[in-house]
Amino acid sequence: MSKNIFLFLLIGSLLASCANTKQVVGESHASNFSPEQIEMIMSGESNEPMRVFKINNTQDSILLRTKSEALTVDPNDPVLKRFVERLYSTVRDSMSLGAGIAAPQVGILKNIIWVQRFDKENLPFEVYLNPKITSYSTMKQDCMEGCLSIPNRRDTTKTRAYAIMFEYDKMDNTHATEMVEAFTAVIVQHEVDHLNGILYLDHLEKETKDATHQ
Repeated sequence: MSKNIFLFLLIGSLLASCANTKQVVGESHASNFSPEQIEMIMSGESNEPMRVFKINNTQDSILLRTKSEALTVDPNDPVLKRFVERLYSTVRDSMSLGAGIAAPQVGILKNIIWVQRFDKENLPFEVYLNPKITSYSTMKQDCMEGCLSIPNRRDTTKTRAYAIMFEYDKMDNTHATEMVEAFTAVIVQHEVDHLNGILYLDHLEKETKDATHQ
């Protein structure tokens, strides 16, 4: 009899725990993530990469062409923390190994990017929330670009600014502004474009049109 009571209490406790977890996630972060997005994010562990959306898939392409949304930074948000970690795991996955990634590339339309800092010692990756480029240098640079969402292709763009000023939020909810140059500046421009539904192929198309009208 006592054994049955113990099992009943144990099962009840586990069910209550699961229900409370779902309630906390759902209520605390509804303003940042939809239920569908929460399900996508929380379906895997922090070190588990997410599926990269590709332009050769019609539904993926539609999402990649959609503008992302700003988010409220809450350092205690477990969904945000899990997503940022999984986004990093995706860009560092052996199937990807990119120099940067944006949230839309894994199907989450939020203003979050990871960028590899080639201008810093040990080439670290850094995450930027709500990034915004505030100024571009008039000096341009040629750069070979590729994209995780555009399979088996690399092209040279000629209209990326050599230096940019950009501002962003950090995971601890502080705000920062800095200038970056050279290849790191290209990565930031590339990833911020993703947040606006723009691909580097759009720059190539514009360069071609401009050249024919000269």
